[in-house]
Amino acid sequence: MVNHQDLANYCADYLNVDQFKDYCPNGLQIEGCQEITNIISGVSANLALIEQAIDEKADALFVHHGFFWKNEDTKITGIKRNRIAQLLANNINLFAYHLPLDAHTKVGNNIQLAQKLAIQSPTPIGDTLVWQGDIDMSLAQFGQVVESATQRKPLILGDSNKQLKRIAWCTGGAQSYIDHAINVDADIFLTGEVSEQIPAIAKENDIAFISAGHHATERYGVQALCQHLSEKFDLKHQFIDIDNQV
Repeated sequence: MVNHQDLANYCADYLNVDQFKDYCPNGLQIEGCQEITNIISGVSANLALIEQAIDEKADALFVHHGFFWKNEDTKITGIKRNRIAQLLANNINLFAYHLPLDAHTKVGNNIQLAQKLAIQSPTPIGDTLVWQGDIDMSLAQFGQVVESATQRKPLILGDSNKQLKRIAWCTGGAQSYIDHAINVDADIFLTGEVSEQIPAIAKENDIAFISAGHHATERYGVQALCQHLSEKFDLKHQFIDIDNQV
């Protein structure tokens, strides 16, 4: 059992929250019950996940994508009102960690995805959110590894016979970071999403590209964080995956 504010303070320190200028508040976003024994983790705080957390009698819900994003309407109406109302009515704390959870070197999305894909020598590229590492297989073979790990068919751009040695990657919607991969002479850049201009950029720079799914590439960090918290504070933990094709 742990007090919700003590848990928030621990996570802020563990994830180095103060080091990030983010698009949303990181930490305790919705206050619920004071004492926490049962936590649920998931990727995004949508209504389906909240309802399952209620069914599991959770004291706290941990997500990567929470509420209160910059440039969105600040009025609490519509689906935002419905989601927050359910959390408050059931006294469930909502914790959300965005960029700090991408970047963390032990439980972060990038390092956790590297482990799922058996990438060797994973390391951040400077002070960016993009990582680099080593693999040794063809693009076709690596595509199969990605599909097996994420349980979804990725979008693959490039010659299937291309031999890959250096990979750069960043989970989520990081397709615009392909320049970081090009700058370190990576053979391939992997991220969650793709934009219209990416095929031409990849082709003209002779770099392969994989879009493996925003949701699919960001399942693992929040699970690892909550597994750590469950061991640290003797909490019950369950990850709930709400299917998302993007």
